[in-house]
Amino acid sequence: MAYLSLQDVTYSYAKNNVIVDAVNLDVEKGKFHSLLGKSGCGKTTLLKLAAGLITPNEGSILFQGERITPSEKIGFVFQAPTLLEWKSVIDNVLLPISLKYKVTNEHVEKAESLLNLMGLSHLKKEYPTRLSGGQQSRVSIARALIQTPAMLYMDEPFSALDAITREELQDDFLRLCELHQMTVLFVTHDISEAVYLSDRIAVMDKGRIIENFSVELQDRFTTDIRYSGQFSQLCLEIRTAISGGLR
Repeated sequence: MAYLSLQDVTYSYAKNNVIVDAVNLDVEKGKFHSLLGKSGCGKTTLLKLAAGLITPNEGSILFQGERITPSEKIGFVFQAPTLLEWKSVIDNVLLPISLKYKVTNEHVEKAESLLNLMGLSHLKKEYPTRLSGGQQSRVSIARALIQTPAMLYMDEPFSALDAITREELQDDFLRLCELHQMTVLFVTHDISEAVYLSDRIAVMDKGRIIENFSVELQDRFTTDIRYSGQFSQLCLEIRTAISGGLR
């Protein structure tokens, strides 16, 4: 049984406006899966369906063998960091805890550990307006991980960053995924980002998954891999698949 399984999932905003069209997708535990496609292809809507944030018109979505519902088992990182400006960095990380429970020393220690992993220990008492875009993105990731979710959903979280910061954050996040053996469903429109981060890539067009790719890179944690022949060839194959879907 797949860790997360979408079976014949269809979603429409209106009767004749199908956004997600009979999608089947299995996500393996401990792997990084990406949904890739141009803007408007339905990938963000599919991500929200997979996270239980919206309900499909047809089909089923099972997480760990049960119908998906929003819960502490699920972490979600949005495209914008959505931090509370009047709370400090560490209080933003602790927000999911403080909304439901009394914050304990153990919670604070975990928040500090996550900030340390994200390279932000020295900024824990600062406020979001004092942080760069990359630092804000790191805080939002730490906040999503504070409850140790079994599944992490991410909607183009690095898209607003400059190229160098984006690559640095990708490296930091991959190391975090490896350390915690996280299962991730990640949305992007950037082919090279999907190839660098993912174990599996599902290419979408017009609400459907039109192609699936397996990624087997020898060493992701080097700059050179982004310019290797293997990397470029896979990017080209995916670009060709997207172009085929657009014809």
